[in-house]
Amino acid sequence: MPDIRPMVGSGALVLNATYEPLCVVSVRRAAILVLSAKAVCVADGEGMLHSARNALPVPSVVRLTRFVRVPYRTHVGLSRRAIFARDNWRCVYCRGPAETIDHVFPRSRGGRHAWENVVAACAKCNHTKGDKTPAELGWRLHTLPTAPKGMAWRVLGHRAPDPRWADWLDLREAEAA
Repeated sequence: MPDIRPMVGSGALVLNATYEPLCVVSVRRAAILVLSAKAVCVADGEGMLHSARNALPVPSVVRLTRFVRVPYRTHVGLSRRAIFARDNWRCVYCRGPAETIDHVFPRSRGGRHAWENVVAACAKCNHTKGDKTPAELGWRLHTLPTAPKGMAWRVLGHRAPDPRWADWLDLREAEAA
């Protein structure tokens, strides 16, 4: 068994046999998939993994040798970190650094806890807004809240992608949109 020490921020993208992105796993799990011949390494990361007899490049992208049928969720799960990632860690009201989440239409007035109603906000704006709507204060949102779309959000969630994964996650199209 190779000596696999955890690396900071390390992970490997797993592709189906058809090169469709499935998920992100640890470098250790990716190396085990490659060593057990369940996957082949498509792109190497930085460094080498060593055992007593072998040396293996750190896998960054692996492709499964057999096709796996995986039902996809049609929506991206709503979480605090995902809201901050969607809004680029910026307050939607003043564009300052975001510290809290805010419901555009307050929950106390029947607002839902959904992608279209939750935004990132700084503490000052959130406190000032309180139980009011932005229209009542004369405020406007710099960006309208929507549910994230695309393969990258479905596979990665709020995690930052490795630049070596861009070809398989269509990140260039997401940045252009």
